[in-house]
Amino acid sequence: MPNLNLNKWQISRRQMLRGLGACISLPLLDCMASLPAPSRPKRSVFLYIPNGVNTLTWQLDKAGTDFKFNETMAALERHRADVTPISGLHHPMVLGKHHNCDKVWLTGADVPGDGGAFRNSVSADQLMAEVQGASTRFSSLEMAIEGHSLAWSRDGIQLPAERNSQAIFNLLFGVEKDSKETIRRRLTRRGSILDLVADDAKRVNKKLGTEDRNKLDEYLTAVRQVEERTKRADEWLNVPKPALSQTDAARLSRKLDMSVVTEYHRLFYDLLVMALRTDSTRVLTCMICSESNGGAIPDIGISQTRHGLSHHNGDPEQLRRLTQTDTFLIEQLAYFLDQLKAHQEDERNLLDSTQVLWGSGMAYGHSHGNANLPTILAGGRGLGYKHGQHVDFNLPKIGQYNVSDAIGHYKICSRPVDSDARLSNLLLTMLQRVDVKAETFQDSVRPLGELVS
Repeated sequence: MPNLNLNKWQISRRQMLRGLGACISLPLLDCMASLPAPSRPKRSVFLYIPNGVNTLTWQLDKAGTDFKFNETMAALERHRADVTPISGLHHPMVLGKHHNCDKVWLTGADVPGDGGAFRNSVSADQLMAEVQGASTRFSSLEMAIEGHSLAWSRDGIQLPAERNSQAIFNLLFGVEKDSKETIRRRLTRRGSILDLVADDAKRVNKKLGTEDRNKLDEYLTAVRQVEERTKRADEWLNVPKPALSQTDAARLSRKLDMSVVTEYHRLFYDLLVMALRTDSTRVLTCMICSESNGGAIPDIGISQTRHGLSHHNGDPEQLRRLTQTDTFLIEQLAYFLDQLKAHQEDERNLLDSTQVLWGSGMAYGHSHGNANLPTILAGGRGLGYKHGQHVDFNLPKIGQYNVSDAIGHYKICSRPVDSDARLSNLLLTMLQRVDVKAETFQDSVRPLGELVS
């Protein structure tokens, strides 16, 4: 049987996906009476940090509304009424498998323990995009300060993430250099290439073995996604991109890099906010830094990666630095919430219509413990959330925390205290808050009624 080498095809999946950017959907214009009436925005943002946290300085020791933020989370105190720290959640099928934690954070899919190839399932953000993306230019946007995309299609194919801030600005607000006619010809040519790829695939499909047929199926799934994006890109050609003030345009189009980490992080957050403000999209994912080699923060004297710091072996100085980076990341989250809250629309602010999930697929990085995941839900009071509380699924069973006993505390970060306290429960809750008709998500047990009023 022939050995199919997909890299030799006329156009690679990676090239096609990079060429198109994010999905584009039909606009809601008054002159287009056949389209649905504009809906009130219900927005979702997912922010991922790698390698867990220093759980000894992270863990809040009291549940309910009278909890106290620790030093690591102190920057969130000013947003107390809009945030809910959550303890005790986990993904059951990922326990003990440290590889691919980031890839299944929004899917909860089963992964091989050795980090080998696997077929993912759809991520929660893409189910939201199907519902909330009908009236925005981009049904979803995938970004990464460092690392890769958090988003996966219904066919388990990873969507590409953009890591260049200037490219993101141009995608959202840049003026096209080519005429509409030139762009349309390019889209038509791309469609023709995709047709050729599909025809070639049909000819060879019957001659393939099972493994190659699976590879081809994955490849063609990506082709179908590109076809859809090409069609929708054409439909948006006559709709102008949002116009920004000169000040905003200059601020958001700056060329920065990781040599100024604080500014660079905040530039990405500012782009996220402006994408939401202009209703360019209502679903955003952003990996904050890479699970393998990202997360150095020279601004605060941290040259090591978070991966290196997470393997601290109990060294006090390494733990101090890890806490310092945790604190830095929380400060950037607080900045993001500041910007969302500062923008008013109608009688509420942007944060009220935006649910924000910040967290990691790992808790205790040194031994790759992935129970008791660090998780913060923020915003979305207009979607029915109640905040200002620490929701803890461990305390009802253990009574109290004792972080002075490091080994004992690390155990609850490796094996769940409550087997029904699943991150998929939270994702299901978030899906339902933005009108996705779902009774379950992955291995969820129930929506989290503790979070809604």
